[in-house]
Amino acid sequence: MEGKPVKEIIDDLVPRDEDDRFADPKKARKRAMDLLARREHGSEELCRKLEKAGFDPDVVADEVARLTAENLQSDTRFVEAFVQSRINQGKGPARIRSELGQKHISDAAIEIGIEEAGADWGELARETRGKKFGLEDPADYKEKARQMRFLQYRGFESEHIRRAIASFDD
Repeated sequence: MEGKPVKEIIDDLVPRDEDDRFADPKKARKRAMDLLARREHGSEELCRKLEKAGFDPDVVADEVARLTAENLQSDTRFVEAFVQSRINQGKGPARIRSELGQKHISDAAIEIGIEEAGADWGELARETRGKKFGLEDPADYKEKARQMRFLQYRGFESEHIRRAIASFDD
């Protein structure tokens, strides 16, 4: 072994098929399907995860496009599931739009997903406020402002916030 060049030693230790595993479309597809089996993913998010795992970007793009064509991956289903999960967490439409935008989902798909969720955002804001601060009206303007900031941070728009704190007299 002493007389061998380092490259030959490394070649002996690393099997050849390992070098090509990240360029194998079947392995990329399997990994993508494993990810999709856990939860829905947007196409951009799925590509990013596969590339981060080391798969060749061209192979990733081809396989994700194939999964989309076969309806195994759907941005529409991803948006529906994502919006519903955020509604269950007490988040408002502005926050949901922002989070989906960070996942490179189109504005049109986001708006359709939020519209089709059919949420009563004012009522959701009221429920979210009640869970955090109780059913009592804010004691003073400072407390009202604090509750309004909380709802704004959660992604509710001003009309929803006004509805959630409607019974408070100025």
